[in-house]
Parts: sequence; structure tokens; C-alpha cells
Amino acid sequence: MASTFLKSKLHHGTITHTELLYDGSVEIDENILEVSGMREYEQIDIYNTNNGERWTTYIIKGRAGSGMISVNGPGARLAAVGDFVVMCTYETFFDNDIPKHVPTQVYLDERNNIIKKS
Repeated sequence: MASTFLKSKLHHGTITHTELLYDGSVEIDENILEVSGMREYEQIDIYNTNNGERWTTYIIKGRAGSGMISVNGPGARLAAVGDFVVMCTYETFFDNDIPKHVPTQVYLDERNNIIKKS
């Protein structure tokens, strides 16, 4: 049997930009993606801690070192610059792989600098 588990989590990210007139996605600093194990075009769930909104989109790479987390397209109606978000990707595992799985969790400060990885 297969079950879906947390793969990677960005905790306490700060929205730096929104772009309503865009096809969709969330643009995340490439350095943050690399540390978290998240990939461009991967599905991601976003949870806005300021207003409780939750939505699913996909990732695009932002400029490395920019600290960017830009919500694009329809998601821009669900977040504002300065909002704090939790962003998660998930992976499906078969039963024999579950005991070995440990998700990657990356904690960010208010400028989206990495302060801790576990």
C-alpha cells in the first residue's frame, strides 16, 4: 500500500511580491529550493498564517539570493506582501519505505533567510 507524507516544508516564509496577472505559481529563491529539496514545477501547498487561506500551485525558481517568495496568478488574491506562509510538498511512499522517511524542514526569518534546517 502507498501513503502520502510530508516531503519538504518551508516554515514562516514571508511573501515578498504578488503578481495577479500571471499564469499562476509561486516563485521561490533558488537557494531556498536547493536547501529544502523542492524542485521547479513541483506541486506545492501554501498555507497563509495571516488569513487562513490554503491553496495548491506549482513552484518556479526565483533568482538565487533574492529571498523572493512571489505568489503569482489567482493565488495573489489569497496573500499580501508581508504575509507569513507555510509551504509544503508531499511524496508518496510504499509501506517498506515509510520507516526510513524523514521530511526536510527549513525555517526562515522575516527576510526569508534560512535560519535552521532539520
